[in-house]
Amino acid sequence: MCGIVGVIFTDKHKKLDEHVLQKMNRSMIHRGPDDEGYFFESGAALAMRRLSILDLEGGKQPLYNEQRKIVSICNGEIFNHLTLRTQLEQHGHQLRSHSDAEILPHLYEEEGRHFVKKLRGMFGLAVWDSEKRKLLIARDRMGQKPLYWAEVNGAFLFASELKALLNYPELHPRLDMLAVQKYLAFEYVPAQASIFEGIHKLEAGHMLTWQEGKISIEQYWDIPCEGELTHISEEDALSELRQRFEEAVNIRLMSDVPLGLFLSGGIDSSVVLAAMAKMLPPQQIKTFSMAFSEKSFDESSHARLVANHFGTQHHEELCTPETLLGLIPEIGAFLDEPLGDASIVPTYALSKFTKKHVTVALGGDGGDELFAGYPTFKAEEYAKIFQRLPHFVRAAVKKIVKHLPVSDENISFDFKAKQFLRGADVLDASKHFLWMGSFSSEEQTALLQARSFGSDLFLHDINRHQMVAASASVGNGLLYLYKKLYLQDDILTKVDRASMAASLECRSPFLDHHFVEFVAKLPYHFKYRHGNLKYLLKKAYENELPASIVNRPKKGFGIPVAKWINGPLREMTCDLLSPARLAKQGIFNPKTVQGLLERHFAQKEDNRKQLWTLLAFQQWHDHYMK
Repeated sequence: MCGIVGVIFTDKHKKLDEHVLQKMNRSMIHRGPDDEGYFFESGAALAMRRLSILDLEGGKQPLYNEQRKIVSICNGEIFNHLTLRTQLEQHGHQLRSHSDAEILPHLYEEEGRHFVKKLRGMFGLAVWDSEKRKLLIARDRMGQKPLYWAEVNGAFLFASELKALLNYPELHPRLDMLAVQKYLAFEYVPAQASIFEGIHKLEAGHMLTWQEGKISIEQYWDIPCEGELTHISEEDALSELRQRFEEAVNIRLMSDVPLGLFLSGGIDSSVVLAAMAKMLPPQQIKTFSMAFSEKSFDESSHARLVANHFGTQHHEELCTPETLLGLIPEIGAFLDEPLGDASIVPTYALSKFTKKHVTVALGGDGGDELFAGYPTFKAEEYAKIFQRLPHFVRAAVKKIVKHLPVSDENISFDFKAKQFLRGADVLDASKHFLWMGSFSSEEQTALLQARSFGSDLFLHDINRHQMVAASASVGNGLLYLYKKLYLQDDILTKVDRASMAASLECRSPFLDHHFVEFVAKLPYHFKYRHGNLKYLLKKAYENELPASIVNRPKKGFGIPVAKWINGPLREMTCDLLSPARLAKQGIFNPKTVQGLLERHFAQKEDNRKQLWTLLAFQQWHDHYMK
């Protein structure tokens, strides 16, 4: 795992100051504390930070072909590198190390830009062809590893993290107000945009080619929306699911450093452990979980149950409110785009704890988006019933829910009911992003001091993905949206930044593209059936896990935001959202924000999501806009 950065000039005679590239590269030292590497020539400069995982001594980057005319740098892991290495050696290529990334310049030499299609892994990579003065950058199929790019004054810049680009002296980006609107709606900024004008995210499954100042972007892979396996039997689906999933787990066990597993006690991480236990002696498997003193958020007893069931080396840390609160300023510093998902706090705490014991951790990310694991999939069914009710009945329900007593417990009934009503009248899939997000278009009108875009312009991101998924069934089309938006730009962003800030590599077998292709083609009733979430996944492993784990409802990995804003976070909240600060900043309407705060403090409303989204933005703004 690494961080990569590069600068390519249209003027082939121009040279980059080495100190500039070093500063850009070292801004990502957390991604690779073990080593750094540089490549300089007239018109081009590449660099990387390395977290050593495979071939600890010989895997230094950049890496070259035999003639040293093709140069590559890579952040991530190529899990099928041994197969590709054998093929390359049969074609006469000479590889000098055992690093998975060394195949890249040789594979590019053989296949051209299509080499990316042969890779199985998680990666953000770059290949520079010196003779052709051609650059190719690519991002893995599901978006596990990030890649940003920008153009400025005849220079093309790219990096694993936005903060590296901000260290380029000629780049002075402005806040993108459309991106701010998207952030307020989704709680993240969807790719292709970033929070800054002129800086872009390369989307998952895409490659970008630069040559002589001209850029072309091409999609080399997508989640399949056609070819649904309508005639597959449940027995065959179960058999193939287990075979494909366990193979995906197996190839992710390769490592020359200690390896473990994030174990929450939920179905996804428990299934990963069930597969690992078939490949490794369970007593050698290290599992990691967090315990919380706030009981409605604590899942540690479930994690212990699963660990004891398999007999793993289980490690658990009690996370106090003081510990978690102390991490918030650190998170504000390393997140170079605002992210309104409060679960980044315990994810970072878990990553720091896990890093004390191992350098690589497997996890269960992606299971919810593949198998319909969120309560919103049940809510979709309830919304259809709600929409058929007479208008006066719906109005009465809304009035009753509005007056429910406010609770600050985790996913309390009043919170769920009020969130449901935010999108219950909406007929299309955008209701899901009202349920998952923070501020609707109407709420943004009151919140933003200046709004120069159409009220529904942020829906462009939903609509363009819906158009691609038009040929899929309704349920599978909805899952496609979750994978392209919430998974890519919230969950995977959160996991990458939190784990990399702790110099820990995270791997998710659920995101293996062979497994994703199979599951995406399964009929929706294998995922959601009669109110049962993740039907087929649970069925596949129900005999290998404790029944209480298979049948327990999803809890989520959160923190008591509602309670903390009224308690230990109150001072920070009032400071970051003070009327004077907001007026000087000129983005948010102080009166609207004060109303949200006052009603939350008085426990008249539970505004945890809106207030945390604003707090996360203000933390980011303090670090990156001053």
